[in-house]
Amino acid sequence: QVQLVESGGGLVQAGGSLRLSCAVSGRTSSSAGLGWFRQAPGKEREFVATINGSGDTTYYADSVKGRFTISRDNAKNTVYLQMNSLGPEDTAVYYCAAGQRSLLITLTRQVLYWGQGTQVTVSS
Repeated sequence: QVQLVESGGGLVQAGGSLRLSCAVSGRTSSSAGLGWFRQAPGKEREFVATINGSGDTTYYADSVKGRFTISRDNAKNTVYLQMNSLGPEDTAVYYCAAGQRSLLITLTRQVLYWGQGTQVTVSS
């Protein structure tokens, strides 16, 4: 079992930055592939970014590439999402996700565990 607890969401003006954190606990927390997904009102949950278990490989959705950075600190069992140059289109609930193994996770069906989500609102 893996538990995920997000923090760091909030309200920010367009062009601003936020950093989301996700505390990961459980038996495989230090080796699981981790990711961030988001869900805007009336839309399906979509992939944002992912990082493998060792932290040396990342992958991003085209919509956030160059603006968002995912990282992890396995000593602290925490994964981060640094979000820069935010726009209103980034407004959503952001969810931390963990996969079964150390691989990247880009699809919701690959996710075994979800966090409760944290709201990010970007005002124009």
